[in-house]
Amino acid sequence: MPSRSLPFPVFDADNHLYETTEAMTKYLPEAQRGAIDYIDVNGRTKIVVRGQISDYIPNPTFDRVGRPGALAEYFQHGNPDGKSQREMIGRGIDCPPAFRNAKDRLALMDEQGIQYAIMLPTLASLLEERMRDDPDLAADAVHALNRWMVDEWPFAYEGRIFSVPIITPGLLDRAIEELDFVLEHGARTILMRPAPAWGYQGPRSFALPEFDPYWERVQESGVLVIIHASDTGYTRYANEWEGGRQEMTAFGKPRLFSAAVGSRHRDIEDAVTAMITHGACWRFPDLKIALIENGAGWVPNLLRHLDRAYMQMPQEYPEKPSDTFKRNFYMHPFHEEDPRELVELLGADHIIFGSDFPHVEGLADPITYVDELEGLPQEDIEKIMGGNMMRLLGIEAPATV
Repeated sequence: MPSRSLPFPVFDADNHLYETTEAMTKYLPEAQRGAIDYIDVNGRTKIVVRGQISDYIPNPTFDRVGRPGALAEYFQHGNPDGKSQREMIGRGIDCPPAFRNAKDRLALMDEQGIQYAIMLPTLASLLEERMRDDPDLAADAVHALNRWMVDEWPFAYEGRIFSVPIITPGLLDRAIEELDFVLEHGARTILMRPAPAWGYQGPRSFALPEFDPYWERVQESGVLVIIHASDTGYTRYANEWEGGRQEMTAFGKPRLFSAAVGSRHRDIEDAVTAMITHGACWRFPDLKIALIENGAGWVPNLLRHLDRAYMQMPQEYPEKPSDTFKRNFYMHPFHEEDPRELVELLGADHIIFGSDFPHVEGLADPITYVDELEGLPQEDIEKIMGGNMMRLLGIEAPATV
């Protein structure tokens, strides 16, 4: 029995798996072999993408990982003692089987009192940015990962774990082909990064009319679109101010300008702005888009800004942008953020719970997030902790609680 349980179903919308070294290599086409590799560097294994060693994740094999929730206190209360990230994270642990395969993860969820979970990749978020100028390779690598997930992390495992395949939108035909592939294999959700789509002519918004055949298929299928924090390429803009050429790293030594700019969440703001102002959400009003692990503190100011732009030229808009947002988007606030303002702004129907387990930034005991909702009506708590995600994925009957 779990150490703690709730009298209603809990759906954790932000869980992660740790990929094996086969995840992005096993199904790569023969012509692309070697585009992703692992090598030894002074006794440590590093991932190599297109001949470049990446430090995006310090240990890309995940044989040792940080303790779940090791940085939760830092995000809740800051760092008054000025410790380094290494000091705050502390010693790692051997990667448990539950972080590597769906069967063991399901058993762990039972121990945690979690009935359902979205399961997202971890290392895969480096792929698209490092392949942005080769959209065919990006599409091949994403397809290879999705095929591996079919084997190791089925898209709807036991009706309780919903693993999330990636769609890279740069090449429209390939994006639709990949969407059809994952839908045929039972996907209930798809993952996109908050970044422009890179095609043969470079980047552009994935919400422009040229992508309408893709969005039409997404809307028709009813699949939930998850836009999750990723390497969006915005480090390039910070590099112009910093005068450097660094890649995005999850745990590298922080640069003060880059850290301050990154915490403003410009990438997700721009992605949402594009989905609205480029009209994808107007042309396809039934799209369901969950913004996961992007924070939520930016939402009120962005909606005020978009509505101000609307007031200046209402003839160009079919509706107020804030109304569009409140219809199409579902928000996952960080565990350190007070969710009450967001509930008041968007309504409890559009707020979802996610723990980021087992990452160091997340919650070691996911179900404790319910304590952050104290004082809200019980009906709202049940929606946020699970009911909203069950509705979005069409889960009618809860598992035994």
